[in-house]
Amino acid sequence: MANYLANTPDFFERHAELLAAVQLTSPHSNRAVSLQERQAGMLREKIKVLEHRIMDMIRNGNENVLLSDKLLRWARSLFLVADPLALPGQIAGEIAEQFSVPQVGIKVWDVAPQFAHADFAHGVSDDARLFASSLMEPFCGVNTGFEAVSWLPDPQAATSLAILPLRTGPAGSTTPAFGLLVLASPDAQRFNSAMGTDFLERIAELASAALSRLR
Repeated sequence: MANYLANTPDFFERHAELLAAVQLTSPHSNRAVSLQERQAGMLREKIKVLEHRIMDMIRNGNENVLLSDKLLRWARSLFLVADPLALPGQIAGEIAEQFSVPQVGIKVWDVAPQFAHADFAHGVSDDARLFASSLMEPFCGVNTGFEAVSWLPDPQAATSLAILPLRTGPAGSTTPAFGLLVLASPDAQRFNSAMGTDFLERIAELASAALSRLR
């Protein structure tokens, strides 16, 4: 029967009265409903699914606009820094404020001699430098004892991390890193391996460009 109806598309055009007589069981109750009512119900369900998708798209769009505004305000704050020595602290402080990150740490190496005495230029092992250069994109995940965690004000409270390599060139560049920026949260899901890293890459690029004044 199914094959016959599929191969005879004009059957119901010639016998339209049969459509009105077809009775189906409603998925929401045990009562019988007409074919038209069943189809209308299926359409309503599809519309609900589409509405949820649209609402998700709108919400994600609004969140991206807010993030973009925060990123621009953070970048503006870097342009206003006159003293290069103040840049690392400004970068970390503004990230904490603009993006509500509980803890932010930063280290920069291979700086010019006049900046070599600064705290941000000390306390980085060769292993940490190699690790930084090996990162082609920000690392996001659980704190498993990274050296960079020791740069934070309260290492014990760092449960999830975002570790951003600082280097010349765009994100994904293979040039050696000259610094690391670490963001930490007590929330295990704040920075996770499934999250997108586009905005973190933009932060790393802007921070790297600003910190080039120290090199």
